[in-house]
Order: sequence, then C-alpha cells, then structure tokens
Amino acid sequence: MKIEKNSLLVLLAAMVLQMASCDKKPYVLTDGYMYIQKEDRQNDSTQWQLVWEDDFNKGSLDILTWSRIGLFESPKWKVPVEKWRGVNNCFRYISATDPRVVTFDESNIHLKGIVNPDSLTGDPRPYLTGGIYSWEKFAFQYGRIEIKAKLDQAYGMWPAIWMLSEKDKYPNQHNGEMDIMETLNHDDFAYQTTHNHYTITLKQTEPKKSTTAKIDTTGYNIYSVSWYPDKLIYALNGVKSYEYPKVPGAGTFQWPFDQPFYLIIDQQMEGDWPGKITHPHELPISMTVDWVRLYQ
Repeated sequence: MKIEKNSLLVLLAAMVLQMASCDKKPYVLTDGYMYIQKEDRQNDSTQWQLVWEDDFNKGSLDILTWSRIGLFESPKWKVPVEKWRGVNNCFRYISATDPRVVTFDESNIHLKGIVNPDSLTGDPRPYLTGGIYSWEKFAFQYGRIEIKAKLDQAYGMWPAIWMLSEKDKYPNQHNGEMDIMETLNHDDFAYQTTHNHYTITLKQTEPKKSTTAKIDTTGYNIYSVSWYPDKLIYALNGVKSYEYPKVPGAGTFQWPFDQPFYLIIDQQMEGDWPGKITHPHELPISMTVDWVRLYQ
C-alpha cells in the first residue's frame, strides 16, 4: 500500500510539472483574440517570445484577423457616399470593396493607391486606396509589434501603420494612439508619434511626442514599437528612434496605454498633411507588407 501511495504521489507531481511546462505562454488570451501580456513579464530584462504572426502568404486576407477598411462600410468610420468630399482625413479614398486596392502575391499583401477609372459610373471618388485593420479580431496589451514593409513613393501619398484602443476604456478623453510609421510624398524618413489627451487637447510638449527616422526608400524597412507598462520605445530597422515615458502623477490623460490596442495598416493619400496628388502619373503605388509579428 505504501509503494502504491508513493507511486501515486510521483504521478501527481509529474502531472503538475507537465501542466506547468505547458503554461509557458507569456500572455493570457482574453475574449479569444486579445493577447494580454502576463504581469511577471513586464520589464526590460525578460526575453521576448514570438506569440503571433501573419506572413500574408495565403494568397488572400485572413478574415479571422483582419477586415478591410472602407469609408462607407466600416462601423468605425461610416460616412455616406455623397459626403466624401467633406472628408479630409486619412480615409478619404479608402475602399473595402474594390479588388484592385488590396492584392496578394505568393508572400506579400499590397495595399495600393490607384486612379479610379470608374468614378463616373460607380464610386465617385477620383482615387481609391486599400487598408486593413484588426479591430475586434486581433488586439494586444504590452509587447513588441514589428511590421516589415516597402513603400512606393508619390506626391500626395501618406501610408501609415498605427494602433488605436480596442475598447475605449476612457470615454471622456482621447484613448491614445501609437503611430508606428507615417511617411509623406517622397520623404526619405518616417514619422513615429504618440498621441493622447495630454498632447492633443492639453497641448503638452513634454515628454517629446514624436521623432523622425531615416528609411530605405528603395527596399523594405522594419517598423516597431515596444510597449511596456511605463514606456513606449519606437524603433526602425532595430535601431531605437525615441522613447515615450509614462509621467508619474499625470494620470490617464497622459497614459491611456493600459488597455488592449488593435493594428491598422493602410495606404492613404491626400489630406492637410501630405497635400494634393500633383503627379497622378506616379500612380498606382503600393504599400507592400511582408509580415507582422507580435512578441511578448
């Protein structure tokens, strides 16, 4: 009986160890799609683990992760078709239905900007662009997100990789925005910016909210942000661009980054910042994305 009891204890111990070894994931999956990093990994010294990726090599969009952005179709940015001329933001020309602005090859997704050949009989906008976002399908809180992308250039272009809050935890203030990459026209550098109520509404300039970093205009670049509970570290091709810290005592106006965020990747054109498309012969252009990877 004593031998059987000891054997049972050994078996139970082995089962506990096996269960512990199976629970090495650095995150807790919430609501089936939000990767919430575990608290014991939220520091600089912890080794990153790749927890999610999309290589865009299936020849079509993974609809379990992404939705196409449309000015008229999206519940987040729904505008009647007759009102498109009054839209001067990044979604002025975005289309969720035109097959020409989101295409694939064997290993990439292409988010395009094109002259619209059907503006007289169909969609009235003179240009169309493509974009995708992961709202209500893929989000995360803390970790490092990396995107490898190559950008065609044209006057009036404004491609972007950015993140917004998944749940809008703070309804009476700006819930934060991380602009991992924005480029304009024929610039040879990218903007990386942190937005919140502190910078947008209160016009606070410290800590520094933005920087620029040189890009390879002829090839791929890797854009990233490493997100900790107390800071955001932006990088380009593995080189740190700048750090945005949490300010003690500033509250959620300055640090709303304690909630899950989702990812937006889109080809934008025109608007107050890049200006008009002055050389339409430069179109079509493509924002070619090789992969997206999340480490925690």
